[in-house]
Amino acid sequence: MTEDILEQLVVDYLQIMGYYTRNNIKFKPASTYKNFNVKEDCVNSDIDVVGINPNLRGTRKTLVVGCKSWQNGFDPKLWIDNIDNNRIVAKREAWKYFREIANPKWSKALLDKIYHSTGSRKFTYITAVTWLKKGADKSIWEQKRSFIRNIKGNPIKILTFGEMLEYVQNNIGTTVEGSQLGRTLQLIKASRRGLKNGA
Repeated sequence: MTEDILEQLVVDYLQIMGYYTRNNIKFKPASTYKNFNVKEDCVNSDIDVVGINPNLRGTRKTLVVGCKSWQNGFDPKLWIDNIDNNRIVAKREAWKYFREIANPKWSKALLDKIYHSTGSRKFTYITAVTWLKKGADKSIWEQKRSFIRNIKGNPIKILTFGEMLEYVQNNIGTTVEGSQLGRTLQLIKASRRGLKNGA
């Protein structure tokens, strides 16, 4: 069980949709990769959540999720500008926040890890965020050519906490959920039924 609420919501969301999930899968570029840099590439990154649905095919069968639990929201246009212009954000190069899609070497490491973990090189990459800034256009991120090229044509999607929360609340059952968040949402849903019934 993950302690990050956004990651836990992702897990609950995927499991309700029929996906089996794994959390925090470590990966890094192999020393045999072109342009391998011992200083920059020796520390593992991790894939926050991977979901596999055996009943689906193609890029829908495997979902690879990177979570950004940023309370100040996510602005795709700003982050693309920061990455494209190699800006420093909070004392760190912007691309490093999204290394698995923004840097070809790390993208290859991601592709290799997903293949070894799932047996497939086809997947949908999801950037899960707390919320989108007002007026933000998801398509700017989802259609960013260099990102898609880096992960070999696999689709990219943005998913917000609110979208997942609404889906989970609408589809969660009465069988006791395995996570604290899932159980909390069940109780909230049950309490609303009680209020409607005049309890």
